[in-house]
Amino acid sequence: MEKGNVVTGLLAGIAVGAVLGILFAPEKGIETRKKIAKKGKESLGDLKNKYNDALDKLTSKLDQAKNEGLNIYEDGIELAENSKQ
Repeated sequence: MEKGNVVTGLLAGIAVGAVLGILFAPEKGIETRKKIAKKGKESLGDLKNKYNDALDKLTSKLDQAKNEGLNIYEDGIELAENSKQ
């Protein structure tokens, strides 16, 4: 299983558990709704941060692969030119 799927599943499980815990807590309805909204915003913020971190890592790896590919290409051009001489 991919790490991203595991992290997403874990975060979703935590969010569902928090919501269920709040729903079954003996408090007034308005208090419960406030807590659910707060937890939802926190969870959404956490998911956005995880998404942005993963996107940054992927972009970095793609840039590295692009640079390595360009270096290999340039080395190949140089070798081809040297072999003609």
